[in-house]
Amino acid sequence: MLRLSKLTDYATVILSFMARDKIQVHAAIEIAAVTGIALPTVSKILKSLVNANVLISTRGAKGGYILARKPQQITVATIISALEGPIALTECSISRQGCEQASGCDIGGNWSLINKTIHNALESVTLADLIRPVVVSEEVLVPVSSIYR
Repeated sequence: MLRLSKLTDYATVILSFMARDKIQVHAAIEIAAVTGIALPTVSKILKSLVNANVLISTRGAKGGYILARKPQQITVATIISALEGPIALTECSISRQGCEQASGCDIGGNWSLINKTIHNALESVTLADLIRPVVVSEEVLVPVSSIYR
């Protein structure tokens, strides 16, 4: 199963809050209070996002954190990479040197294709997309029990 860490999940929550809120600069303690994420965890995530150039930090009495780019320019792939490192489904997607089976493997190129496709999909979704309200389709659901009457 492909699964992201809680830190990456929390990062999307934090960034979504920052993208929605009209105030530009946010203190870590404010972010923790609004999101319900523990302050030490928020601080750790904010540091990773600053290091990845997703956020900019400012010092001082009115300091805090601000998005480095517009929400439309911050991709989900960027967010994931900031917290998880390079997006790779298998070790050989990053480096063939990390796999003991590399010399006899004929499918490494196929994993690379799969990895690139997933990466491209994650690049196509932005922070702006994440904060856009979800439109629920208006389907008419018929209970299964009514079909057999």
